[in-house]
Amino acid sequence: MQFHVTVLGTNSAIPAFGRYLSAQILTVQNNLYLIDCGEGTQFRIRDFRIKSSKINQIFISHLHGDHYLGLVGLLGSFNLQGRKKTLTIFSPPGLQEIVDAHLKYGETKLGYELKFIVVDATQYQKIFEDKLVEVFSIPLKHRIATSGYLFKEKPHPRNIDSAAIKKFNLTVEQIKQVKAGNDLLIADTSIPNNKLTYRKKRRSFAYCSDTVYLESILPFIQNVDILYHEATYTDNLREAAERYMHSTALQAATIAKKSNAGKLLLGHFSSRYEKTNVLEDEARSVFQNSFAAIEGESYTYNKD
Repeated sequence: MQFHVTVLGTNSAIPAFGRYLSAQILTVQNNLYLIDCGEGTQFRIRDFRIKSSKINQIFISHLHGDHYLGLVGLLGSFNLQGRKKTLTIFSPPGLQEIVDAHLKYGETKLGYELKFIVVDATQYQKIFEDKLVEVFSIPLKHRIATSGYLFKEKPHPRNIDSAAIKKFNLTVEQIKQVKAGNDLLIADTSIPNNKLTYRKKRRSFAYCSDTVYLESILPFIQNVDILYHEATYTDNLREAAERYMHSTALQAATIAKKSNAGKLLLGHFSSRYEKTNVLEDEARSVFQNSFAAIEGESYTYNKD
């Protein structure tokens, strides 16, 4: 089953050097979840041939423009494309008022239902679930209310071990019983179902947008497969990072190491950096499996 993150925008504040503003798509099976929606997001969706009709939930981290100013344009495009399905938007308080004002003064009536869910950016709590994932808010610390998001796959159905089929020479009927969750009775010996089946590991993705270095998030993201963490500056500019309540690449890597993350994606790059390899190199000095996110690339991580 698919589980990967496609990066749409990596720059902070303003677009630069061909980099757009914050936005990502998490693909789980056939469901697409849009995370942040900076200016130009719908262009990137088109550029990378993403099926926008499969986006039914949007998660906005905070109300600085580089994280949501692409939203109204995207909503309008959905409308012009004849969307009918309900779209649910999660964000800290205030976004509905902003969107409603645009629709009101543009005299625009959407042909689909728009639902807003207000996220308490001070709490770690489940805010959404469907048949594939559970989503939790992650309290971050920035200049305004900001929430990260943790996506966790729901448990997979148990699969029968092909080695067990051969070992016990199972019949079709016995295989059906095991798949149904039953123990297996062979020659008056009961073999537990969990000795005959296995469950694929649940995968997870944590999105930590604008924030200072914050160890209080570590319990929420322990052992996450893919961690996205903002890395606006290199560590020689730590004073600027603290002043504007951002993180450095070194700090992002420290969070990845302490949380035992599988893979670290860096983003939200300052426009002072034409090349992002300097941020990647800095992060790798602490956490080797670090990558400066590249727009249009999809990232996954499989545990052994």
